[in-house]
Amino acid sequence: MNKKITFLGIETSCDETAAAVIRENEKGTADILSNVVSSQIEEHKEFGGVVPELAARAHLENIEFIIDKALKDSKISLKEIDGVAATAGPGLIVCLTVGLNIGKSIAAFSNKPFVGVNHLEGHALSPGLENKIKFPYLLLLISGGHTQYLIVRDVNHYEQLGTTIDDALGEAFDKTAKMLDLGYPGGPAVEKFSKLGEKDYFKLPEPIINKAGCNLSFAGLKTAVLRESKKINNDEKLKYNLAASFQNTINKILYKKTKIAIQEFKNKTKEKKVQLIVAGGVAANKSIRENLTALSKEINCKTIYPDLKFCGDNAAMIAWAGIKRFKKNLIDNIDISAKSRWPLDSNAPYMKGPGLKL
Repeated sequence: MNKKITFLGIETSCDETAAAVIRENEKGTADILSNVVSSQIEEHKEFGGVVPELAARAHLENIEFIIDKALKDSKISLKEIDGVAATAGPGLIVCLTVGLNIGKSIAAFSNKPFVGVNHLEGHALSPGLENKIKFPYLLLLISGGHTQYLIVRDVNHYEQLGTTIDDALGEAFDKTAKMLDLGYPGGPAVEKFSKLGEKDYFKLPEPIINKAGCNLSFAGLKTAVLRESKKINNDEKLKYNLAASFQNTINKILYKKTKIAIQEFKNKTKEKKVQLIVAGGVAANKSIRENLTALSKEINCKTIYPDLKFCGDNAAMIAWAGIKRFKKNLIDNIDISAKSRWPLDSNAPYMKGPGLKL
């Protein structure tokens, strides 16, 4: 297939309304013809988290304008587009439905192929927008809703090595920010204020650090932060120390668990040289990047991160995943429905809830 494929991507899985037009180039990476993201931070700020009904209403109000802007910015007409991709899950159903339905409608009326994209696959493939990446590679996916180690063997072919058994990493950051009243969104707030504190001031737990392979747990750490936060009586210095200690503990957990995941990747793939891809919203955290880059130097592995604008939810990665799936003839019927839960590895055990044996 020599033709340079061009896709319109649409993303509304949570609180970003996004559209992008992406074209694959001769280097095997992407030309970003447009990438429009409308954030809803202000709408949800007073609630300290995303309110699904408010998010869905904002998507409905903005989606047509965002898609129109993406097309205008790209200087590409619908006639010139080879296909449409929209996030079909996982995410908030009321939000997913907005982008998915308009994507299906555009594809149907313009007689274009449609691809319903797994949001997690969008993150998994996102570094390929700017980097020529070879399969297989090890993926650490860290976002507001997911924390996983996966072997990415190919497009649509994933093997889960480990996951969080409770909170996702982004969720732990958000809850910590809320407990310390650091502001919203929580992840950037904790990262910002942790720079003002002493990282070794509080001794916080590292749950399941010496067991369960590269599975992770953050609930006990979050509980410890809650307990300490009640003792500091709004002392600003202690607040920053606690944020710094939380960030430091996260880094220690990720350092050890990623080391285990790299060894498991080597054992399963027989690859001597490991490519570690770190993607998802939390991959924008500079401290985490520095921590994992230090690990990769220690054990001689190559670490790749998406550009910051492709870490959070965006439609460029959805269009890119759409192109990659289209090239493998993984095209969807127009009746595909939204899914609130959609694991990349369908054979992986569901690792949440009481009674887990680790």
